[in-house]
Amino acid sequence: MLEQIQELLQKESQAILNIPVNNNFEKVIELIYTSVHSNKGKLIASGMGKAGQIANNIATTFSSTGTPAVFLHPSDAQHGDLGVIQENDILLLVSNSGKTREILELFKLSKNLNPNLKIIALVGISGSPLSELVDCMLETGNPEEICPLGLTPTTSTTAMTVMGDILVVLMMKKIGLNAEEYAKRHHGGYLGQKSRIAAKI
Repeated sequence: MLEQIQELLQKESQAILNIPVNNNFEKVIELIYTSVHSNKGKLIASGMGKAGQIANNIATTFSSTGTPAVFLHPSDAQHGDLGVIQENDILLLVSNSGKTREILELFKLSKNLNPNLKIIALVGISGSPLSELVDCMLETGNPEEICPLGLTPTTSTTAMTVMGDILVVLMMKKIGLNAEEYAKRHHGGYLGQKSRIAAKI
């Protein structure tokens, strides 16, 4: 079993190293920065199933590091929650296949509500229906899942999570988030205490 674990770790690690790195990262950061920090909107992240859990994690991590963000469930959006979208917001859609029905529907509904809404996507590979619609997209490189059936989201979700972390860190650097500002968003728990010590407050 130890050999199997090492092999799985190697495959997950290689998937991360194979993430396509291109100028779209900078474009996405600029789009989010303009919408959220310049125009005082917010980032709205959405995804279905496992991709939705990653989108939620991305949203909460952005919020905790100085970039206001919320998670919008694509199904709930069809029952009124679409109203969370405001004029200067930006939408991040997460879908490994880029074909997820609920996400494609959310794209259309969002554009119907606000035709000028900027929309970015995190997908498995370019050329998918979603990637062709959005203002800018990032792709994981469509890594093969380590699931023995090749079906369960495993390696793909690892890559998506890492890409979300990269976007958060790049934005933290762009806005110059310091320990004092971080501490204002983390009052409780270990991180709150650690950030206050770092900020000397």
